[in-house]
Amino acid sequence: MTGELATAQKTALLVLGCPQVPVQTSIALYLINRLKKAGITPVVAGNKAANTLLVVADTDRHYLGEVMDLDRAVAMISDKKRDFDLCFVFIHNDAGVSYAATMGAISKAKLSALVYGEHYEDQLKKIDFPCTTIAAKAVHNPLPLKKALDEVKPWDA
Repeated sequence: MTGELATAQKTALLVLGCPQVPVQTSIALYLINRLKKAGITPVVAGNKAANTLLVVADTDRHYLGEVMDLDRAVAMISDKKRDFDLCFVFIHNDAGVSYAATMGAISKAKLSALVYGEHYEDQLKKIDFPCTTIAAKAVHNPLPLKKALDEVKPWDA
């Protein structure tokens, strides 16, 4: 025995809201893949529609691992029953900004806000709490947000 402590694998929470903007599902799957390749265990917390889109898109769970209800995740974190090393909140409306602020207040995770959609600049202006912002005008085409993610490489943090 070398006396070194085994390090626990890092975890990341992906917070998904209403999947009204089409890029959310593909970027979530892309981010899950990048996190896994970096040795980080991703957990998805979303509303029923967002979770269902991911589960149907990855029926055999090649990318997806644990998927849970968003309200359950918030309750577990606020009750100190669970927490994560990284947290990615997908934001395209006011509710997304509120979830990001909540996660910043209740979690020890390094917070990243993925801001996208037709009016992403308006949402960026509402973020007045500490976090890394990754933003692009991405609605139907996920490539601008993918490019922004690739530039920041939050999985290397």
